[in-house]
Formats: sequence, structure tokens, C-alpha cells
Amino acid sequence: MKNNIFSLSIFAIFAMALSSCGPKETTGVVVNTNDKEIVKVQKLEKINVARELDVITTLEGYETMNVSPSLTGLIEHIYVEVGDKVKTNDDLVRMDQNQYNTSMLTYNNLKVELSRVEALRESGSIAEQVYDQTKLQFDQIEESLSFIKENTFVKAPFSGVISAKNYEDGELYAGQAILVLTQIDKLKAYINVPETYFPMVKSGMKAKITSPIYPDEVFDATIEVVYPTIDPASHTFTVKLIIPNAGEKLRPGMYANTYLQLGEESAMVVPYQSVLKLQGSNIRYVFINDNGVAKYVEVQLGKRFDDMIEIISDEISENDELVVVGQSKLVNGSKLEIQR
Repeated sequence: MKNNIFSLSIFAIFAMALSSCGPKETTGVVVNTNDKEIVKVQKLEKINVARELDVITTLEGYETMNVSPSLTGLIEHIYVEVGDKVKTNDDLVRMDQNQYNTSMLTYNNLKVELSRVEALRESGSIAEQVYDQTKLQFDQIEESLSFIKENTFVKAPFSGVISAKNYEDGELYAGQAILVLTQIDKLKAYINVPETYFPMVKSGMKAKITSPIYPDEVFDATIEVVYPTIDPASHTFTVKLIIPNAGEKLRPGMYANTYLQLGEESAMVVPYQSVLKLQGSNIRYVFINDNGVAKYVEVQLGKRFDDMIEIISDEISENDELVVVGQSKLVNGSKLEIQR
């Protein structure tokens, strides 16, 4: 009896297994047995686009000078305060005058002595060597006096504004700049430009400057220097801009946007959504229809135009068919069914 029950149990399990292998009812989901992926494509073509470089930079005074006399000692008087505007050759600082006064006495004595020697030389009463020695001493003290005077009575080498003051009258000057003079009627800025633009950027080209502080104004700028080398780490080169600032609205230290028009150039522009990103990296890629098979192509991104983006790659050319719908389902080598 036990054997019969055991046999019936085995038979029941076997019957259930067979039934599980049989056809099932469909639930309305259609299973596509076709191994081709349905996609839409678009022919690639180049269009002319305006090349405009937009770079954020920080404005600087065209010239900035630390007022640091070469002679240490007491500061007799500082003529300016922070924020004062000065013109070229205006007095800035007067240092202790003892060394200058001593040198001035020596200079005046040698000047008189040289006049006597010159008179005796003309009459032939002294040797030429005596004149040469006196003249050399006079030239040396004259040069020394000029240096001492310049560093005792310090003047502004250019027009600007006093942007820092680190001492007061009577203090001992010991190396730190007494003042900082900054030119603000003319500014400069440095921008780093990708190396691909190197052939297009030239000295003398015009640029535009905007500031978030003045959202409705545009300021003119000119490329003054294009640095001749490329940074191997960033693959950029440096450009120096000069910015007239007669109204002095812009100030050193401000953030500014620089817009540089580089003319028109032919570019491959495609729908932004057609470009995919490799997960976990910055690699961008697209799929091209290669005789009914998906071809994976890595691309670099250029400028974006609303819902379009420029792509750059040596593996694509005009008239290639770019997959613009269904590309997210593809892998390299997928067979394609193209809907026209």
C-alpha cells in the first residue's frame, strides 16, 4: 500500500512538472522576437556657427606698485591716504633727509672742485689724469645723489589711487611697502583659452567685458598679448586683455565675464539628447548607422545651442546617419531597424 501511495506521489509531481512546461496565457504584453532594435536616424551635416568664447576672469589694475624706497630709515611724512587719487610725479613719501643732505654737500663741493680743475686743464696747468680723477668722482656722486633723492622724496610713477597704507609719519620703515599705488583708469585681465583656439586669437582683437554689478552695460577690451606657449597640464594658453576704464566704474578685484568673438566656423551640430554619457566617467558618445549596424563613436562636446550641441570626432563625417531615437538601447554592433 505504501508503495502505491509513493508511486502516485511521484506521478503527481511529474504531471505538475509537465504542466508547467506547457503554453501560458498571454497578458497583453507582446514579446518581440525580432533581434533588431527599432531606431530613427538623422543625416549629419555641418553648419556655420559663431565662435564666441566666454571666460570668467578677475580684473586687475593695469599697473600696481608697492611704494618701497631702497633706503631704510624714519618716514618723515606720508602725503596721501588710502583712496586718494594721485597724478604722475605727485609727492607720496618723504624719508629722513640726513643722507640726502650729506650727499648734497659732497656733490656741491665736487662741483666747485671740478670747475677749478676744468679751468686749470684749459690753461694746461694740470695733468690730464688729475682732471679725469676729479671728473670720475663728480660723476659718481652725481649718480649716487640722484638715487638717494629718488628714494628720499618718493613720487608717483603713474596716475592711480592709493589702495593701501602700512605706516604713519615718524615710523621706522623696515621693508614692508609703505603704500600701494594702483592704476584704475586702465585695467587688465588674464584669461586662459583652450589650445584649439590658438590659431584664431591674435593681438589687437576686440573683446567685450560684462560685470554682474552693471548687468546692462558692456565694456570694451583689446587683446594686448597672446602668450606663445601652451600649458601642458591644462592645454590652455594665456591671453592678456587691456580694458579702458576712464569712468572708473570697473575696479580691480571684480569678477567679470569676457566675450571673445572668433568669427564663424563650420561645425557638426546634433540634438543634445542624441549624445550619451558613459556612466561613471566624462566620456560622451553617439551611435552611427553603419550599414544597418550600430557603431559606437566617442565624441568631444563643443558649444551648445539651445537643444543642439556641437560634437567633434575624427570618426564621423557629413552624411553619416546619427541615431537620434532609440540610441539608449544600443550597444556597439546592435542590428538596426530604421524607421524613416
